[in-house]
Amino acid sequence: MTDDTNNPRTYRTLDDIRLRKQELRRQLDNRGEHISQLWSQVYTKREETTRGQFISNVISNSALAIDAFLMIRKLRRDYKSVASLFKRSKKRR
Repeated sequence: MTDDTNNPRTYRTLDDIRLRKQELRRQLDNRGEHISQLWSQVYTKREETTRGQFISNVISNSALAIDAFLMIRKLRRDYKSVASLFKRSKKRR
């Protein structure tokens, strides 16, 4: 696939334009197929082949969950007073 942005073309007939249009459409279709293949590879579930990989994934996911929990806890503690500024206060009777 070539990039023709640096080479301006001159078209002499309508047939030249039609041929170029067909060529560009074919290139777009090929790129679309390539992108769909890459996209399907991203979301393909990979099977763990060894017990070591399984344990490694469990540890990694656990560490991620603990990290997320600690971050949320810290944010709630630090910004609790800011959130209370936006709450409606009840009027005393």
